[in-house]
Amino acid sequence: MKKSLLQKSAPWLLLALVLVVWQAICSLFDVSEFIFPSPAAIVQSLVEFAGAIALHAWRTFWVTMAGFAIAVVVGVVLGMIVGSSPFLYSAAYPLMTAFNALPKAAFVPILVVWFGIGAGPAILTAFLISFFPIMVNIATGLATLEPEMEDVLRVLGARRLDVLLKVGLPRSLPYFFASLKVAITLAFVGTTVSEMTASNEGIGYLLVSAGSSMRMPLAFAGLVVIGAMAMTMYELFSVVEKRTTGWAHRGAH
Repeated sequence: MKKSLLQKSAPWLLLALVLVVWQAICSLFDVSEFIFPSPAAIVQSLVEFAGAIALHAWRTFWVTMAGFAIAVVVGVVLGMIVGSSPFLYSAAYPLMTAFNALPKAAFVPILVVWFGIGAGPAILTAFLISFFPIMVNIATGLATLEPEMEDVLRVLGARRLDVLLKVGLPRSLPYFFASLKVAITLAFVGTTVSEMTASNEGIGYLLVSAGSSMRMPLAFAGLVVIGAMAMTMYELFSVVEKRTTGWAHRGAH
């Protein structure tokens, strides 16, 4: 069943309502821009500092995508290895969960010592924070392959590798794309956190600089840019997911 026009426009309508209420509160109560800037002040900063914001945003974007690309490769490979064996799945999953629970911001000082200040720590932080969802979803998709289906394929002469590549991986695609949508937003978080402490470029650096100079509208403008980039990539993966795994979402059409 196709979505109605109202359903499709619902996020934009909600966003418009939030902005109107936000602006009204700031205007009616005369809230200082140094405390909580209004949407109008944020837009003004976006226009006034468009050039500088664009340069910082581009740096954050390519660093994030580099870390995310590494996360996809490592996550898929590890997910296939872990998910291909019940023993490995049982052994590795608790350890990987424990690793994921570690605050990735704590790794930034270590990465700075190893790689210096610059793009290196930001790329690796984006990778560390985003590969886990990809690995877990691929491993889960492979590990939950129905035993009956595998038995039938084995009777028909399929090898374990054939079952994984021809049945397991296609079956894991919905899990994979779901993990990409989560991982890309986490990657932007990782990059920004790293840039706030170990870089002299990027939106994270812009946030720290704007905050230290009490230019709150500029700081909020940086947050808006980060959110916009993350949501754009999220929607891109949503479109790809619908086009490649529509068979897994028949009820959503």
